[in-house]
Amino acid sequence: MSGLPPDLALAVAAGAVLALATGTAALARRRRDRAYGRLTYLDPGPGRLAPLLVAPRVGLTGRPDEVRRGRDGASVPVEWKTARAPPRGPHPSHRVQVLAYCLLLEETTGRSPPFGVLRYSDGPEFRVPWDAAARREILGRLADLRRPYDGRADPSPGKCAGCRWATGCDARAV
Repeated sequence: MSGLPPDLALAVAAGAVLALATGTAALARRRRDRAYGRLTYLDPGPGRLAPLLVAPRVGLTGRPDEVRRGRDGASVPVEWKTARAPPRGPHPSHRVQVLAYCLLLEETTGRSPPFGVLRYSDGPEFRVPWDAAARREILGRLADLRRPYDGRADPSPGKCAGCRWATGCDARAV
């Protein structure tokens, strides 16, 4: 870059490094996605919703962010999170959400997914195994949801302040 002013040469070099890094990251994402299989379902989000997956036998409905089908025919749900990856691994609620999508896929396709995927905005992703223990866990949680509320919530003003259910909740902190 001889002949360019030093500031311009630095800007050009920085732009080239950024373009290379962005392109490399995009290629890595595509390669990782292909490892899970072909994209067969995508929920584009608000305004244009994908078809709802319905499993009446277990009383569950939902829309995973995407579903990929591997060469063996098994489908894998992929859930995108806009948050950064938690330092100690996925939040329990995120994990349970992926288990629910695994159950939905098992019920709607007749095939058990080998796992579900949680992908965070800053890059990390986690495979959530789908096995007999995971199935028992999500079916147990669904059974818990069908039981009358037992009052075990431990609300606090901080938790309740931003909750969209606060105005109708009988357990809210006063």
